[in-house]
Amino acid sequence: MNSFDVIVIGAGVIGSSVAYHLAKKGLEVALIEKGGVASGTSSRCDAVALICDKKPGIDTEIGYASIQLFKQLAKEFSVDFEFSSRGSLYVCETDQELQIAKDYVSQQAKDGYDMRMVDRNQLQEIEPYLADDLAGGIWTEVDSSMNPYKLCYAFVEEGKKLGLQVFDYHTVKEIKLDAKGRVESVVTDRGSFKTKRIVNCAGVWSPKIAEMVGIHIPIKPRKGMVLISEKTPLQVVNQKVHEFGYMLSKFEDIQFKRNVSELVEKHNVAFTIEPTDAHNYLVGGHRAFKGYDIAAEIEVMHAIAERATRFLPILKEINCIRAYAGVRPWVEDHLPIVSEVEEVPGYYIASGHEGDGISMSPITGRMVAQLIAGEPTDFNIDKLNFSRYKKKKQAAHA
Repeated sequence: MNSFDVIVIGAGVIGSSVAYHLAKKGLEVALIEKGGVASGTSSRCDAVALICDKKPGIDTEIGYASIQLFKQLAKEFSVDFEFSSRGSLYVCETDQELQIAKDYVSQQAKDGYDMRMVDRNQLQEIEPYLADDLAGGIWTEVDSSMNPYKLCYAFVEEGKKLGLQVFDYHTVKEIKLDAKGRVESVVTDRGSFKTKRIVNCAGVWSPKIAEMVGIHIPIKPRKGMVLISEKTPLQVVNQKVHEFGYMLSKFEDIQFKRNVSELVEKHNVAFTIEPTDAHNYLVGGHRAFKGYDIAAEIEVMHAIAERATRFLPILKEINCIRAYAGVRPWVEDHLPIVSEVEEVPGYYIASGHEGDGISMSPITGRMVAQLIAGEPTDFNIDKLNFSRYKKKKQAAHA
């Protein structure tokens, strides 16, 4: 039986980052994946690392630290994952949105982040093809983009240089615990692996891996669809551009209703577009709870196209060549779970990043490696501890 210091389950962007950072600590690491590297959510998402779509506090802090780490990794890694700090533009459709945005920017600026408000004239200067009746927006210089698929391979290839072993197309069937309830081994359909530590990085499939040790992770799959434009020499946008309503659609506790069509409302669509190095454009975005279904839906495509052409009328002249969908690991409080599980010694979770998996992957990987090595983490991650659900349940009973 193969024996490892740590086994990481799930070779998406979080799992591949965790595996790389653990290997960097000198540990013997196995990365187990039921499909190929990046075959799940990480190959079916957009391609950005942002701070402008995060709530003030730890969410933004980790997002910012990740971008700084991305800059460093882009220089060090042999695989080019197409990292670029293009910035991003959050567009406000109405004066009411603009006021909410001002309050948000004021809070982020107070915390030391470089975001600035732009008026309707400046919007046109930054992105000339935007509709001319928009109220203004937020420009964030630090926001960056990359190729998420290549990013996973970049982490894996660097990890292999440090001794990381990858077991793809291995489906985890069972996790065995010893007589004291501690992690002992992982059983797959192609063999067993001895270990005292497991990191569950299986994203939307994390709850299934958690059930194997008798714990419940409250993660739900939240579907998102993206349209891809044909290649065009026209520079439609120079950076990530999205409507402020995107944040409002992400966080359920923001009490604000947009003036949108029934179709857009029904499918919780909020405009977002970003350029790729291949001269296509990724156009979204959409959020829906439909289980694990990742089929493209024509009605959702219509809703995305309708919202996109509202903000960028020029898109009416560009063809959509295909669409894809993925499922994000959604948690109710919109904070990931990055912690050991007290009830099962040796069992760790790094999951629940929803749409921030790409964005937060480097710093999440580094902090999991710090946790396992018994070192202080870059941030106080008490808020990300799995025990918060236990406390919530106790409070509800009380």
